[in-house]
Amino acid sequence: MRPRRTTIELRGSNVCLCFSPLSPFSLITHTHPPDLTKKMPKSSPCVFPRSFLWLASVATLVVQSVLSSSYSSTSSTYQRSAAGGKRPGFMERTLVLLDVNTRSPIRVLNDNFLSLQLDPSIIKDGWLDFLSSKRLVTLARGLSPAFLRFGGKRTDFLQFNNQKNLAKFRGPGPDYYLKNYEDDIVRSDIALDEQKGCKLANHPDIMLELQREKAATTQLVLLKEQLSNIYSNITITARSLDKLYNFADCAGLHLILGLNALHRNPDNSWNTSSTLSLLKYGAGKKYNISWELGNEPNAYRSMVGRAVNSTQLAQDYIKLRTLLQSVRYYHRAHLYGPNAGRPRKNAILLLDGFMTNAGSVVDAVTWQHYYMDGRVNKVEDFLKTRLLDTLTEQLTKVTKVVDTHTPGKKVWLGGLGPAWAGGLSNLSDTYAAGFLWVNALGMAAVQGIDVVLRHSFFDYGYTHLVDQNFNPLPDYWVSLVFKRLVGPRVLAVRVAGLQRKPQPGRVIRDKLRIYAHCTSYYNHNYVRGSITIYIINLHRSRKKIKLAGTLRNYTVHQYLLQPYGTDGLRARYVQLNGEKLLMVDNETFPELKPKTLRAGRTIAMPPLTIGFYVIKNINAYACRR
Repeated sequence: MRPRRTTIELRGSNVCLCFSPLSPFSLITHTHPPDLTKKMPKSSPCVFPRSFLWLASVATLVVQSVLSSSYSSTSSTYQRSAAGGKRPGFMERTLVLLDVNTRSPIRVLNDNFLSLQLDPSIIKDGWLDFLSSKRLVTLARGLSPAFLRFGGKRTDFLQFNNQKNLAKFRGPGPDYYLKNYEDDIVRSDIALDEQKGCKLANHPDIMLELQREKAATTQLVLLKEQLSNIYSNITITARSLDKLYNFADCAGLHLILGLNALHRNPDNSWNTSSTLSLLKYGAGKKYNISWELGNEPNAYRSMVGRAVNSTQLAQDYIKLRTLLQSVRYYHRAHLYGPNAGRPRKNAILLLDGFMTNAGSVVDAVTWQHYYMDGRVNKVEDFLKTRLLDTLTEQLTKVTKVVDTHTPGKKVWLGGLGPAWAGGLSNLSDTYAAGFLWVNALGMAAVQGIDVVLRHSFFDYGYTHLVDQNFNPLPDYWVSLVFKRLVGPRVLAVRVAGLQRKPQPGRVIRDKLRIYAHCTSYYNHNYVRGSITIYIINLHRSRKKIKLAGTLRNYTVHQYLLQPYGTDGLRARYVQLNGEKLLMVDNETFPELKPKTLRAGRTIAMPPLTIGFYVIKNINAYACRR
């Protein structure tokens, strides 16, 4: 039988593709719209101008599909498979083609893009006294450089008391103090005071066990407060501030301290007495701190039955800026706010009014986003693309308000977590939550969000990165790999692939999410000009990705993160390229070993996984500067 000759004409691109099953693929370009009535030449040299390399790659994919569907009675392509008796699916035979614009970045973010948050509840449940732990400081240092926001729901119930709280021994010796929790803390504090520079401690196991028991009891009280929406005040002493700043400073984090906005005068104006005392103490100690005022002011009415409108909040921020300027050490300190909640109607109205009156006062506009509440109890909910896409909708709302009043003003996600109300046990602290976390980082970067603060680094609820045994959870390892590989320059991604035709009235959501940045300059294993691509595969099948265009013919380093153990997506341990990730000791991270993929090799993403891929030595112009 005579083989058929097939012609494909891409009219919008002025390109005509001609191929035959028995002849090489050829590409013929037209400088003018082609005359579609003329016959194609019988043969033509294979030409690939630079401007059509990307199109040629896509066309090759189309050609392969057409060839595979050409009729041939003798072809084995159409033989029924013995296993299922069905013709192989079209989607299983095709690749996703991936290219990146390496000429210029679309966004340049803060070097501290991925940052951290600590909740003030650690003062009440006692974990603040253990921030000097060598292991905890090491884990925090692994995510530096970063901001450390000390704030949350209980920010507006903090009261500063300028006391050192230097208690004395109440027991004769070690046998006694080990049985007395308070004396144990005191002895630890005195030992820390004798150290120079970073003050670090190795706490005895019995001391940590007593603290975990205390924290478990206290957290029941905190949960009761949260459910009843009735909160008690928390005193932050000078000693508490010393411990907090020591932790941030030793870990290489810049502290952002939240101030109580609900400390009001009878006329509802903000009472600055406690704040002024705190500023003077911090200035005396030369603590380099940035500041914010309040937390989710749009929710004050439901919390305390007293509302603070946007005009009053703007006046409070102006007063705080004046107060900072009056204290010489902090006259140039950064101020962030207003920390609005999820941008629904009330929050948007408050943000709009605040930006009208005080938009120029803050150095960056902050708001918060949490994906779901405690009613979610299925791991499958973490895989819903509609849930992942809610962040994009919220980002658009906030940036629109900010750009209306102060174009170019930086926007921060001042609090981000998989779930509010402390998170979800055995869900938001497992591998499954990593899909939300990585997708949030990618979406925020593409939208130009300057900083994302993860709630919470340690202790609070089930959304933390480190548990109460000081062991890293899956989202910590994801964050560590992100910090090591991903830089602040964001690149445009171009993806081509053949998808099933959407059904009428149905939106096909993308379950393969791809983002690209210049590789972090802090990573000395890669020269400037390298590119890091990170991919989320939410499909329940393996997906093949072919690097095309500018990414072709370069060696790739793969960092594939998968759940470890039999718990699947509920796993609390992670493996990197098949190796379980565990701390070597209190001060040593495991080596993050890449798997080398030879140049031209297809990336195969297993189902329900997260992968980071470094394109080595590509010398991308956008990443060289």
